Amino acid sequence: MPDQATALGTAGGRGLLDRIGIPKPLLLGYIGVLLFMIGDGVESGFISPYMADHGAGTDVKAGYVITVYGIAVMLASWFSGALSQVWGPRKVMWVGLAIWAVFDALYLLFALGTENYALMLVFYGIRGFGYPLFAFGFLVWITGTAPKARLGTAVGWFYFAFTGGLPTLGSLWSSFTIPGIGHMGTLWSALGLILVGGGIALLGAKKREGGERLAAPEVTTGQSLYESVSIIWTHPRVLVGCLVRVINTAPEFGMLVYLPRIFSDDVGFGTDKWLQLLAIIYGTNIFFNLFFGAISDRIGWRTTIATFGALGCAISVTVLYFVPTWLGPDYYWVAVLAGMLYGATLAGFVPISALIPNMAPENKGGAMALLNLGAGGATFVGPAIASLFLPLVGAGGVTIVFLALYLVALVLTFFLKMPEEKSGPGAPDSPGPSGRSLEKGTDAAPTPA
Repeated sequence: MPDQATALGTAGGRGLLDRIGIPKPLLLGYIGVLLFMIGDGVESGFISPYMADHGAGTDVKAGYVITVYGIAVMLASWFSGALSQVWGPRKVMWVGLAIWAVFDALYLLFALGTENYALMLVFYGIRGFGYPLFAFGFLVWITGTAPKARLGTAVGWFYFAFTGGLPTLGSLWSSFTIPGIGHMGTLWSALGLILVGGGIALLGAKKREGGERLAAPEVTTGQSLYESVSIIWTHPRVLVGCLVRVINTAPEFGMLVYLPRIFSDDVGFGTDKWLQLLAIIYGTNIFFNLFFGAISDRIGWRTTIATFGALGCAISVTVLYFVPTWLGPDYYWVAVLAGMLYGATLAGFVPISALIPNMAPENKGGAMALLNLGAGGATFVGPAIASLFLPLVGAGGVTIVFLALYLVALVLTFFLKMPEEKSGPGAPDSPGPSGRSLEKGTDAAPTPA
């Protein structure tokens, strides 16, 4: 069978999609992921205070529900990489779609609909297994299909679709639907978006290569799961990458526990302006996902993560909280600028999804499983930090904790080395034979995941 990655990596003039870095066979997959994540992101700007007012009782108890959800997301994110090896990314995506749809309906009918806190914990928590299996299963599909020379860009397009939905267009959707059909109607509309997006992605890419089993025939599900764990001691730097990935979006999910009420009520923006601000933040992010995905293929994946990602977020997360709360409701435009800065710098971490699997080329599936574990772990760690520290140090103190985490990520990033790099942890990207950095893309096709 011809090497599809090689075919896509040659003849740059073959078509527009090849030139902009989208693997052509997966175009409908990208579109489906965007719609799916819009549905997943509809609730992101209001679900915590809404649960607090409809059964949870307090913001902290609502934060516990989101923390349970985050644990499920973390586990499913890990499973998505390991299971994609033996089941194939396509089947993993189908499982994720089914879980999301079934348990969201149960959550809306029997938990939120009856204001039953115990059922909120159960159904909302189990629903957390859904989106990582769907979205990160598709990410595994991408890393096994895109040529290494354009992998950073292809991953950038994935995060364009991912954050384009969660929470960008999802929040924008809810800002328009809530006044018309209310919060519950908006949550039901999200289920419709999920089903449409899932159908487009899975039926549109039904016969595309790379969606079936990726591991050798003799590899069992247990062995694949074991390899996703054993990589911790065979490639310890991949574990460091997992920690960096946790820190990447932990503050993003953590701030969603306390920022909705602070910005809408305490600062005085109101719910509509808060949701629009959230859409602006991540609208900026989706375009910078493309920018930093492409630029990282030129200046180096690790360099982009350290400077624009970790250092940039350390600055922007502080500005995002403190400046609007100091200035008040008359300076909404300042909050918009602060939000755009945070959204842009978040995108600086995008190349980590290209860097980490290439740090363990003989076990890319295990590397992706651990990386996805980090992505899912962020949805647990962020709300957990917020729920734990909010009563102790307040929202400002929690924000300082997030600032410190980004500085830790800055230090850890220098330990993310490619196998070819033999220099110390603080050394700059090493040039390859062609004069380009070894951590950047090359014209060679990647080893299939």
